Amino acid sequence: MKECSERELWILGLGENPGRGALICSYLAEAGYWARTATLSELPTCKPLGILLDISPYAKDGWGILLEIKNNPETRDIPVLPLYLSEEGKVGEVFPVAGFFTLPIDPEYVMERLAVFGLIDDIEDYDLQVLVISRKGEEQVAKTLQNLGFEAVNAYTGKEGVAVATISHPYLIFSTLMLQDMGAFEILERFRLYPQTRNIPFFILLKDNMKAGERTAMSRQVDHLVRKKVLSKEEFLSYLRKKM
Repeated sequence: MKECSERELWILGLGENPGRGALICSYLAEAGYWARTATLSELPTCKPLGILLDISPYAKDGWGILLEIKNNPETRDIPVLPLYLSEEGKVGEVFPVAGFFTLPIDPEYVMERLAVFGLIDDIEDYDLQVLVISRKGEEQVAKTLQNLGFEAVNAYTGKEGVAVATISHPYLIFSTLMLQDMGAFEILERFRLYPQTRNIPFFILLKDNMKAGERTAMSRQVDHLVRKKVLSKEEFLSYLRKKM
């Protein structure tokens, strides 16, 4: 797949109402980015610099789009920044996830991406822990991390994951999208409250398929997290500069 000539940022998930992307496009243009609204069907034509994906209840199948991108070897490397756009297109929140991996994971791909991010450079010099938060434990994920030289530590609920992370300060965190007590985005929001955890790279593990009810539940959870919050242009761009 060739890269887009202008190294564009794309806003996806707007469905039949691309006008909801006007405000965010204006923010990006003022900051010097070339951005436009797009659809998933355009991805085969060229590879954008990054994708801003609406996962709010007002989105058009944001979770389905995310799975399509991350299940496709040709597009899974494209950085995706999930965000919440209100019905009017205001930015309610940005979720600075380090990356997404689909389950069952591809160990070689995980190793490759962590190497690209520079996250395996210090393994030989330090004893580094990785926290894996999942309902039943993800043995393949833990084994892959251990083969890289990390110590894998498991947590089985979101609350346990937050407690373990704030005490032990792991080097990386992996979490499945949904747990019995909270979802990954709520866990991420809690980590952002603490200085010792707010900058730990946070990866989300996605099932290779999500039922319609699960997608709806996640959109509602994100809606609950954001409520009526609105980010300023400066706040929004501060997240973008760290991600893209």
